Amino acid sequence: MTTRELRVTGMSCGHCVMTLKKELSRIEGLEVEDVQVGSARVRFDEARVDLHAVEQAVRKAGFEPAGA
Repeated sequence: MTTRELRVTGMSCGHCVMTLKKELSRIEGLEVEDVQVGSARVRFDEARVDLHAVEQAVRKAGFEPAGA
């Protein structure tokens, strides 16, 4: 399992946190460890989850992965 700390731009409140957490939770094989304004820490099996899918989930939630 790989643990990643993702930086996320465009978040400003608790509602943003819940929205991102919900979207990330939909990815099979990914565990959401923590989400805060501006970041998310996730664990996943690289054989099952592509980092690109994680970035897409961040965008679908209405935010932007920092550095993407």
